[in-house]
Amino acid sequence: MERIAVLDFGGQYNQLIARRVREAGVFSELLPHSAPLDRIRGEGLNGIIFTGGPDSVYEENAKTCLEGVFSLGVPILGICYGMQYIAKVFGGSIAASPIKEYGKTPVETSDHPLLEGLDAGYVWMNHNDSVTQMPAGFTSVAHTENCPFAAFANDEKRLYGIQFHAEVAHTPKGELIFKNFLKNICNCACAYSPGALSDTLLSDIRAQVGSGRVLGALSGGVDSSVAAVLVHRAIGDRLTCIFVDHGLLRQNEAEEVLSYYRNNLKLNVIAVDASERFLKKLEGVSEPEQKRKIIGAEFIRVFEEEAKKLGGADYLLQGTIYPDIIESGTSGSATIKSHHNVGGLPKDIGFKGLVEPLRMLFKDEVRALGEHLGMPKELVWRQPFPGPGLAIRIIGDITKDKLEILRKSDYIFREEIRLANLDRAIWQYFTVFTGLRSVGVMGDLRTYDYAIGVRAVTSTDAMTVEWAEIPYGVLRRISERIIAEVPHVNRVVYDITSKPPGTIEWE
Repeated sequence: MERIAVLDFGGQYNQLIARRVREAGVFSELLPHSAPLDRIRGEGLNGIIFTGGPDSVYEENAKTCLEGVFSLGVPILGICYGMQYIAKVFGGSIAASPIKEYGKTPVETSDHPLLEGLDAGYVWMNHNDSVTQMPAGFTSVAHTENCPFAAFANDEKRLYGIQFHAEVAHTPKGELIFKNFLKNICNCACAYSPGALSDTLLSDIRAQVGSGRVLGALSGGVDSSVAAVLVHRAIGDRLTCIFVDHGLLRQNEAEEVLSYYRNNLKLNVIAVDASERFLKKLEGVSEPEQKRKIIGAEFIRVFEEEAKKLGGADYLLQGTIYPDIIESGTSGSATIKSHHNVGGLPKDIGFKGLVEPLRMLFKDEVRALGEHLGMPKELVWRQPFPGPGLAIRIIGDITKDKLEILRKSDYIFREEIRLANLDRAIWQYFTVFTGLRSVGVMGDLRTYDYAIGVRAVTSTDAMTVEWAEIPYGVLRRISERIIAEVPHVNRVVYDITSKPPGTIEWE
């Protein structure tokens, strides 16, 4: 399989780079900038991309990669910091830009295979430093008014760099940079698709599990469902699934999910009501990371207990996906939040290991794989619901009263979105118990009650999102119904924050 290694120098768009490569038809892997050569080379390597990053390459502690990366015999493309780093290694000069460039910037490009078809006239810049003198053997192939070396190339050494961010949607035709790099320079066939991975994934599952038994952690979400169907197809009835009601589910969630698993997917599912134990563990806990870690640890304890009741299980199946891994932190980038199935796991688990067949796939790739496996569209396209559930949609400590307010408001919101036929157009939508109280007037009386936050976003992969522009009439109905039907709520606010700088969930 063709493969591109994306070395992470800590920039904010690094996940997008990995996504753009996959969209262009080549499997990509985001690795720390300091990854060992054998890890970068892997079983097959067609090219390397250096990402952007917050450092200045001329600083003493600026991020670097192993020198041997440049001797692996494949083309390398540097983006922003990555370009400057290539220039530094090969003898160029980098300095703080006299006039810094941010946002939409006019550009002029030369005729070069890397820039083929990129005739939009401007690109998206975001840099403080720039290359002031190119290394010997390099040629400028793009420039702006204030950046003479907006892109360079050394075809002999197969080294390339762009100062702008082709991975963001703000650069028109930016995806062509990746297609050109893959096809024109790395000579890739660009035939990768998530569905084509199914046979490989099935083989990998069988090789890992052998004759062992697997306990499947089912949350009701897309990821765990696709993972369960995949493992069931690989090992049959040696998979037993556990659905844990941790008391943090949405209204009617447990009944709907169990019915679907048993009647539609024909999976062997055991339901466990662990709501009281989870809520007791979370009592008085307000800090988001602590919530996630408590929930992750308690999930494992429940699964261990259920495995013993079944006479033992060798492996635990989880629906971990690539954004979970990335956001929980790599050695190249910051921890955004510990996902309950990654950073939230306890170190001691009572299983030989984890089975995580989707850990290298983005959300839209998981959906594509689910459709390839013949799963019903209504399940494959079910909106995401996090493993920690409503715990991370309540700001502050968790109580049964707060959960009840959140469940009712969330149910109303989801119902109105469905009635407005917006449920497929919006990626994810939910309400948040903000914990804020404000003065209101209801029935001519003063109230001092809670504000509910409404969150709705559009996305394809959950790595970047835009807030959904819900029609005002729909927002009005949502607000009126929540205030009228949910006790102790007198205000509804709409969150219009994109990701970045925000995240999808509030915690």
